[in-house]
Amino acid sequence: MKNLKLTAVCAVLAGSVVFTSCIGSFALTNKVLDWNKQLTNNNFVNELIFIGLHIVPIYEVSILADVLVINSIEFWSGDNPVAAGTVKEVKGDNGKYLVKTTEDGYSITKEGEENPVELKFDEKTQSWNVISNGESYEIMKLNGNGTVDLNMQNGSFMNVNLDAQGVMAARHAIMGNTFFAAR
Repeated sequence: MKNLKLTAVCAVLAGSVVFTSCIGSFALTNKVLDWNKQLTNNNFVNELIFIGLHIVPIYEVSILADVLVINSIEFWSGDNPVAAGTVKEVKGDNGKYLVKTTEDGYSITKEGEENPVELKFDEKTQSWNVISNGESYEIMKLNGNGTVDLNMQNGSFMNVNLDAQGVMAARHAIMGNTFFAAR
């Protein structure tokens, strides 16, 4: 019996070496995460931005772009187009999208359309906004008193303290009982 266990362990270890694959570096998703981490030195603000970027499915889109397009390009060419700083073209079910990193956020344009969807940080008002067809939707506003006004899906605002309890309350209000790890 001991010999069988040893054989099984050896087979699994040999298989792990033989059947390894390249899953890619997820450069776009890591850039979004790194960008979020560098915004402030306050972990609670970064966590609220992280939650906001899940509401406006930025993380979900970046992961999908990495999985379907960018990591495949990296695998076959050996170069990651995001890591190299080249133009990021993402192919989705509805066509191609051009994702540009701007000075104050991101701009996403669907091929054949003129109006991009933008995610921008307004330094003057200290707020994150989604802009589409000339209309702006505020996701959250950073207050100077250690709180953030988080715009909920129903249009109401939730004032969140920048501490662990405030972040948990925001998570619960936005995602219900579903939780995601930020790191």
